[in-house]
Amino acid sequence: MSSQLITVLIIYLLIKGINTIISGVNLRHLAVYGSFIPKGFDIVVDQETMTKMRDYTLAQGKVEFVSVIIDVVITLIFIFGPLLNSYNNWISGLGLSPLMTGILFFLILSYMSLIIHVPFSLYNTFFLEEKFGFNTQTPLLWLTDLLKELLLSTVLYGILLWAAFRLINTFPEYWWLVVWGFMLFFKLFILYVSPYVIEPLFNKFTPVADKNLEAKIKDMLDKAGLTVSRVFTMDGSRRSRHGNAYFSGIGRTKRIVIFDTLLEKSRDEEILAVLAHEAGHWKKKHIVKRLVVMECISLVALYAAFLLVNSDLPAGIFQLEQPTLWAKLLLVGFLASLVAFPFTPLSTYFSRKQEWEADEFAVKLTGQPRALARALVRLGKDNLSNLHPHPWYVSLHYSHPPLPQRVARLNR
Repeated sequence: MSSQLITVLIIYLLIKGINTIISGVNLRHLAVYGSFIPKGFDIVVDQETMTKMRDYTLAQGKVEFVSVIIDVVITLIFIFGPLLNSYNNWISGLGLSPLMTGILFFLILSYMSLIIHVPFSLYNTFFLEEKFGFNTQTPLLWLTDLLKELLLSTVLYGILLWAAFRLINTFPEYWWLVVWGFMLFFKLFILYVSPYVIEPLFNKFTPVADKNLEAKIKDMLDKAGLTVSRVFTMDGSRRSRHGNAYFSGIGRTKRIVIFDTLLEKSRDEEILAVLAHEAGHWKKKHIVKRLVVMECISLVALYAAFLLVNSDLPAGIFQLEQPTLWAKLLLVGFLASLVAFPFTPLSTYFSRKQEWEADEFAVKLTGQPRALARALVRLGKDNLSNLHPHPWYVSLHYSHPPLPQRVARLNR
């Protein structure tokens, strides 16, 4: 094993070790403080519910720990062991065209990843979620969803891979730029058609039956200067008792979707407050800003990938017997994940900052900060959220500020 490969291995294990340590600190922090009911939650959360919330997060943490261990073992065997060379040699020896070989290389890996994570999905759905009263799925529905996801991912991933390899072959000197342009177009296209093509494959969407509530929602959004095509209810209760609401689509396809579980448990003013928060993301152009930042990063990353692939550096570090384009792209992606890790706290920080801004917008729009506070308390209780995350874990993993902080700020 070369010194370069040993260095990469140490960095990978260090990153995984930091993640594991922070997750462990978070769980120990919860075990100590998890029975304490934060101010603002004591009206609807009793001690029994608080204990249940703690136990739910602890149970999720144990499953996550096992998942990480398996992920590390597989990565060590596949990336740092002999399996990548064996797999790459086998794929290359099938006698297919370079285009089909590259597509098959990544599709098979995606299928293997799916197979590895199926036991975790089954455990989470039919044991963990069932134990804590969330699961409403039947085994048949779970299997149907899995097959739909498999078919959909094969089609979409296949299109992306086909286009990427075609563009790389056609524009060898500046494929990084044209691939980036195609991927941007593809993302925007999916955002546009998703509400009417992809989302209905998994859920049923019906107009909100309460016309009075629909009128209130549209009046509120009119004040914010936003126009949505429709307000829909989604049958989230077919799979889970978790509740939520979100904006979907872009342009003329933009619409509001409210889980039926949220409608059943919330007052009108709470629903309006939650939607006002989501409207804040649109009005503050958070989605556009995130897209611009991510696309700038993607452009730089693709150019770096172009340089690395042409230099054969990844093939040398990982001692590829056949330095194929697809194997080098896989290794560049792996190296990129290591480089990106130190920037994760910065990314989550700006995400949490935008959530604060959306809360402030919702307060200004509705004039009812306590309505949003009540909605967040209810969502926290109904979803058994962790009300005592450790600050280190928040910095690394939380895209939203912890619920107690948001509730306290709103109540002030």
